[in-house]
Amino acid sequence: MTPEDPEETQPLLRPWAASAPRGRRVFLAAFAAALGPLSFGFALGYSSPAIPSLRRDVAPVPRLGDSAASWFGAIVTLGAAAGGVLGGWLVDRGRKLSLLLCTVPFVTGFAVITAAQDVWMLLAGRLLTGLACGVASLVAPVYISEIAYPAVRGLLGSCVQLMVVIGILLAYLAGWVLEWRWLAVLGCVPPTFMLLLMCFMPETPRFLLTQHQHQEAMAAMHFLWGSEQGWEEPPIGAEHQGFQLALLRRPGVYKPLIIGISLMVFQQLSGVNAIMFYAETIFEEAKFRDSSLASVTVGVIQVLFTAVAALIMDRAGRRLLLALSGMVMVFSMSAFGTYFKLTQSGPSNSSHMNLFAPISTEPVDVHVGLAWLAVGSMCLFIAGDPQALRSLLAGCRLLHPQCLFHFVLCP
Repeated sequence: MTPEDPEETQPLLRPWAASAPRGRRVFLAAFAAALGPLSFGFALGYSSPAIPSLRRDVAPVPRLGDSAASWFGAIVTLGAAAGGVLGGWLVDRGRKLSLLLCTVPFVTGFAVITAAQDVWMLLAGRLLTGLACGVASLVAPVYISEIAYPAVRGLLGSCVQLMVVIGILLAYLAGWVLEWRWLAVLGCVPPTFMLLLMCFMPETPRFLLTQHQHQEAMAAMHFLWGSEQGWEEPPIGAEHQGFQLALLRRPGVYKPLIIGISLMVFQQLSGVNAIMFYAETIFEEAKFRDSSLASVTVGVIQVLFTAVAALIMDRAGRRLLLALSGMVMVFSMSAFGTYFKLTQSGPSNSSHMNLFAPISTEPVDVHVGLAWLAVGSMCLFIAGDPQALRSLLAGCRLLHPQCLFHFVLCP
């Protein structure tokens, strides 16, 4: 087929017919893929309860100092950066295959942490889980967007970020009762279930069509949607064309690219990852009595506001939500800084007060009641953080899963 052939420009998949049945297996396949973002969130949140537990341990088990604790939390981002590059290469070899392969570093990483005898094994395990995070965060949205029919594509796509924050909350909740080794064992469960479920799920019809596997694509459609009725199989002449640097000369390309990258950069520089990695340590440094409870509270707030953002962003508007997000974050971080300033100016701390003690006629310390200022300001920060609004950047990705840098706004 020649490049000038008009049939080559036809979409791979035609619009869904109104009379065609809606299959329910697409939700099972989306859930299987979403276990990747769930594992991603658990890996991000793991360090928050694990670091205090590792600091309390004594020889011969690994014990983290201040420097090692910082690396233990942050090294996962280095692995995720490498995983993003690896995922970009793997996704063109198969969406399902990529999801299956990313379970290996997830399980291996947490297994290495479980068996760790020194700090280097802990860091190696975190690096492996970070690698898996990078692959899963790229491939899972592509897989879900390509298996979903239009009526549920937005719903299933918004679940990706929701599963990430649920994974973070799960790590916080489990860390409340489990020490770091058993918490790492629990981290192996979601990717293991993903591996088992994805073995029974099909490859995406769109990818199969691009590989000229027409019969397999029809079988995948039937499995996911219940019927291939309403779809026509057009001839396929060309693969999805890759991005060309010459396109950056177009204002319609470079302007959204700059805006998208800037949004993601400033989002990361806001410090949300530091809070997710070290939430419990931060509250311990703030001398809050129950730092685990405070971390769980922050996790619950993040889940709730991520769900709210997904529901209201189409009505409220992306620009308005981002502007409100910035103002809320500035206010909350100012309040949290004020808390540290006030609590460090005197010998006492309000987080140790007894709420059930009888009221005394003695002069009240000026720090009484400041304990919940720390939790309140952090919850407000999480509520306003644009990471909870990341789904506003995902809408374009659902339509153009191969767009430049994957998460950048498309023209």
